[in-house]
Amino acid sequence: MKKENKGQKGNPGPRTGENVSLLPILAVNFIGTLGFSIVLPFLVFLVNRLGGNAFIYGLASSMYPAFQLIGAPILGRWSDIYGRKKILFISQLGTLLSWIIFLGVLFLPVISLFKVDSGVLGAFTVTLPLTVLFFARALDGLTGGNVSVANAYLADITLERDRSRDFGKMAISENLGFVVGPALAGILSLTAYGDVAPVLGAIVISLIGTLLIILYLPESKECVPGKPEDSENIRKIFGYEIRKCKTKPGKEKPEFKEVLRLQSIPYMLGLYFLIDLGYNVFYTAFPLHAISTLNWSIAKMGVYFTVLSGLLILVQSTVLPRVSRKYSDATLIIFGSLMLGTNFLLLIPGNVFLTYLAAGFFALGDGIMWPSFLSLLSKVAGKKYQGTVQGIASSSGGLASITGLILGGLLYETLAGTSFLIAGLVIYTVFVLNFRLRRFEEQISLRNE
Repeated sequence: MKKENKGQKGNPGPRTGENVSLLPILAVNFIGTLGFSIVLPFLVFLVNRLGGNAFIYGLASSMYPAFQLIGAPILGRWSDIYGRKKILFISQLGTLLSWIIFLGVLFLPVISLFKVDSGVLGAFTVTLPLTVLFFARALDGLTGGNVSVANAYLADITLERDRSRDFGKMAISENLGFVVGPALAGILSLTAYGDVAPVLGAIVISLIGTLLIILYLPESKECVPGKPEDSENIRKIFGYEIRKCKTKPGKEKPEFKEVLRLQSIPYMLGLYFLIDLGYNVFYTAFPLHAISTLNWSIAKMGVYFTVLSGLLILVQSTVLPRVSRKYSDATLIIFGSLMLGTNFLLLIPGNVFLTYLAAGFFALGDGIMWPSFLSLLSKVAGKKYQGTVQGIASSSGGLASITGLILGGLLYETLAGTSFLIAGLVIYTVFVLNFRLRRFEEQISLRNE
């Protein structure tokens, strides 16, 4: 019998299970990805035009994860205390403001601040608009807890047996954003407004996401009614009133040290770091590889990312739901990491056919592995620590992104296509380490009995 979770009359509690619509959180996730991916194809061109090189492109890309490293754990913990919806709103508001600042970058004069000509870092000029661009990405990263809080939200409202499938749906919404974003960027960049049009599009999309959270996203964090809060229990962030979510008796605020002492969490955070490290070496090196080795234009690069995202959607909508019913999360993570590592090796020769073949391996590996990994992480975290664990995981991913994005630029500057071998070896290491996850699943089964 399906059990409903209800609060007191007039104050219904959050619901979990099959009777909860995933549409609002999927829409928020789609809009967030769309706003980011719409500027992805021309970012490397913009950085070069403003005086940067491969190293500066990697550094600019790393500003978001660098500040997410600080913000995500705090926002994740706040979502455990104050509720998911409020923190998602704050995160989306920060994204909106960052894109407005990004728009200002396009209208600033390219004033040189200082020049660098290094044998290691290459030659580049730090300009005024580049500096403001760094600030915009840093602000978005500081409030960039939307992914971790959205994952915690999804874990709140789904049953464990459906977790992998529903994280797959979340990945589909994200990849749809990557399909639509680059295509929309290509169309908008052909207008008379040039680079301004995609950034304006990102601002409008972020505004829609903010309104969607306010109007249509119900709270998922379980609370119990209590007395009206004292002024000491109310905080204002960006002018938005945040009240503490009164947890059930016996529950305390989750502490970071307490979470890191949980069984299996440090190991999974280490895997999270390594997976994101491999991803971000790819995401920095590939645009540079596409320009210098494959001689691709912005349009061809947009087509490739669209095809890649389309294949991911195909895997996550057709393959993942079927295999997740037959195989455990750990098994799917092991198989997926093997496929993902092979993808990177196919990129090394710089052949167009092998590059598109690599996209198929990437889609199969990532489409099966990543939703299954997030599913297992959410099960290991449990209900009490869901937001905090997801926030720390995002911080771990942020640290990997900083390392990977900067390393990717430096590696490609010195090794060219061979840099993909490094990414492949990282993911193959993950493949070996993933076999221990079978033991974690056994521990979860014993805990649930």
